[in-house]
Amino acid sequence: MTSDLKSIKKLFFLGIGGIGMSALARYFKSQGAEVSGYDKTQTHLTDELESEGIHVMFEDDVEKMPRELDLVVYTPAIPKDHKGFNFYKDNGYELRKRSEVLGIISADKFTIAVAGSHGKTTVSAMIAHILTESGFGCSAFLGGIAVNYNSNFLLGQGDVVVIEADEFDRSFHRLSPDMAVITAVDTDHLDIYGSKEAIDEAFLEFANKISEEGFLVIKNGQTINDRLPVLDKAFYSLHDSDADVYCSKYWVVDGGYLFNVSYYGTEMKGFRLNIGGFHNIENAIAAITIALELKITEENIRKAITSFKGIRRRFEKILDNGKVVFIDDYAHHPEEIRVFLESVREIYPKQKITAIFQPHLFSRTKDLAEGFAKSLSLVDEVILLDIYPARELPMEGVTSALIYDQLTSNEKLLIKKEQLLNTIKSKKDIEVLVTIGAGDIDKYVSGIKEILSN
Repeated sequence: MTSDLKSIKKLFFLGIGGIGMSALARYFKSQGAEVSGYDKTQTHLTDELESEGIHVMFEDDVEKMPRELDLVVYTPAIPKDHKGFNFYKDNGYELRKRSEVLGIISADKFTIAVAGSHGKTTVSAMIAHILTESGFGCSAFLGGIAVNYNSNFLLGQGDVVVIEADEFDRSFHRLSPDMAVITAVDTDHLDIYGSKEAIDEAFLEFANKISEEGFLVIKNGQTINDRLPVLDKAFYSLHDSDADVYCSKYWVVDGGYLFNVSYYGTEMKGFRLNIGGFHNIENAIAAITIALELKITEENIRKAITSFKGIRRRFEKILDNGKVVFIDDYAHHPEEIRVFLESVREIYPKQKITAIFQPHLFSRTKDLAEGFAKSLSLVDEVILLDIYPARELPMEGVTSALIYDQLTSNEKLLIKKEQLLNTIKSKKDIEVLVTIGAGDIDKYVSGIKEILSN
């Protein structure tokens, strides 16, 4: 593919509704290119793309797909029997994966890449927000909608780019970061990697792609930490005092937190974070460490952390009317769910907590069913939905029952998603309700809010 991106005037995106794909589409649109795409389902995000002048089609109909194109970008989630994909492949079009294009865009820029099994969207958004608010400046490709900007793409001044580096399909190996964050190295995407050892090797390969004079911020206690390349690095943690940077004290205040940071032995006091979830303090510590390394002032960092409004579907408070609290979260890994639910319990220690969970992927459910059940059993009541398949075909014997049978909560229900709204209507004892999952559970959020409001 040409590394002269300015010569690319017409692009078509296969899977444009994906969070990473849509950020790329927005980038090319901002550069004056003619952008269109395909996705199999219409969503709020595809509606937004249409309103920005990006045409989206929803049928895999080759006759209606554009012919005059400089580049076709595709997501690895596109099935191999997709007609449009095969038409472009068989007819000699320039076809590139999203990760390849991102690698080319960032190649001649100062790149800050954020990787990790979870937390990477929030950390990359926090870094981008600090850089933007402080006047340092950056562009950013995020894996979620930053509430401050109502977008997953930020176009800024200068040559600094913040990128969420995704380990799925080994996408993050396409990047050459100047600075990087690794938030966690946990077992996930076994459909790609096969074993935890292979996941560790993949993250080590990513770490080895950081430039020699670069800087790595990595969570303390990860399985790869004794094998990292020789370069400047900082180990961070929520409250492990063995780390270089950690939270020395925190207080729960109005659904958010006040916290102090110990930075290489220096106490920095009075950071204010206005979003819930104590894991977000840890995410903030990673972002603060990057910002301090870039010589952004403590005062500017503090202001930016205070004004950060979070990510859509990351501990997003949908309703709090004095009677019922409703929070929506994208968590889709047992560890993410555990941390999320422990945070909810910390903020609402005396209320009944009901969790609705939609498992994401058959392979992940098969591999991690026991972990899901253990994490979900932290709440009083669990409503479990069918598995959201995403890119996968069903697997024999793999259903939500694998999780359901191992739940130890006092109350539990296994239902189809079509029954969800009626199930909520029939419940009279909801105090704190949380929806969890990375599938299409967010489609039901407005309906649930309406029921709870009445």
